[in-house]
Amino acid sequence: MTEIRPFTIDVPQSAIDDLQARIRAACWPEKEQVDDWDQGIPLAVVQDFATYWAKQYDWRACEAALNAHPNFLIELDGVDIHFLHIRSRHEGARPLILTHGWPGSVLEFMEVIEPLTNPADPADAFHLVIPSLPGFGFSGKPTETGWSITKIAAAWNDLMLALGYDRYFAQGGDWGSGVTLEIARQNLGACAAVHSNMVLALPDPATLGNLSDLEKRAAARMQYYQEKESGYSSIQKTRPQTIGYALADSAVGQMAWILEKFRNWSDCDDDFSGFSRDALLDTITLYWLTNSAASSARLYWHSFNAMGFDPISLPTGGTIFPKELFQTSRRWAEKRFSNLIYWNEVERGGHFAALEVPDIFVEEVRACFRNASL
Repeated sequence: MTEIRPFTIDVPQSAIDDLQARIRAACWPEKEQVDDWDQGIPLAVVQDFATYWAKQYDWRACEAALNAHPNFLIELDGVDIHFLHIRSRHEGARPLILTHGWPGSVLEFMEVIEPLTNPADPADAFHLVIPSLPGFGFSGKPTETGWSITKIAAAWNDLMLALGYDRYFAQGGDWGSGVTLEIARQNLGACAAVHSNMVLALPDPATLGNLSDLEKRAAARMQYYQEKESGYSSIQKTRPQTIGYALADSAVGQMAWILEKFRNWSDCDDDFSGFSRDALLDTITLYWLTNSAASSARLYWHSFNAMGFDPISLPTGGTIFPKELFQTSRRWAEKRFSNLIYWNEVERGGHFAALEVPDIFVEEVRACFRNASL
């Protein structure tokens, strides 16, 4: 039995002082030549966030919020994995593992923990397991290659079994969707059903001459990604070590690298209206304090070009958020998922659904797993 060790987050004050000093000493590029975001995140936006980050932001509040939940470490395949484990007060609650992506973290799920674990209707209650991906947050950083989503999916299954859950559900978005759907593909016998808020399925060539509105939007979002958004992934999947040097040495660089994605991938305006400033800086600060720039980028090196679309027969649910980067229609999804138990297209939300529209996210998770049994 793998040992499960309690864990408390306690960042040294010297690390926070160093961060604030680095922000104040930032070396700035000149202003962009355009009046929009076409050349990247504008200088004025980054400087405004940096001022707040250095003078008003409080990491200790985020640290206390994380420590308010039970935190643990477990060694899986030689790497310490950090996770939150929050048990419902309701007898009969069902186990559910939630997996984040990049540039996300366990912080994405903070607003959905209470409604998912302790709802008014006990039938909707879950015991939550929320791990940090290897190389992310307070999880360990693999020193050897091999930590693709295939290995992570198997490790997550081991984690749930180590916690005593011989049957469970799984949910994820971004890389968390890749891991979750890989759990379903492997179908090792413990996972009963999965839900994704970034459903990964290929277009059906037979439909290309008669696309629905959603399918047209999906094609437009893919074109947008390839033309305007794919630069970061091209770097991270080919040269994660190289970008790591830059981001590990510049707090403002790390902030800009992540902050741009929250704006461009979400259902919000230029003012980041879908998020609080503190919530955005919580995630950015977590990446900085754990020096996760290179180690998180390596997931792209391990997995981006190895993403498969093998058929999945495990019960699967999907929710399509309108500003998600990668979208698919039900008829495309049915070509991959032979047991599609839930499907919905919602009116608001983007890539970081649990953080951006937590109420909708909670209802979608509940609705999906009402159709599944352990």
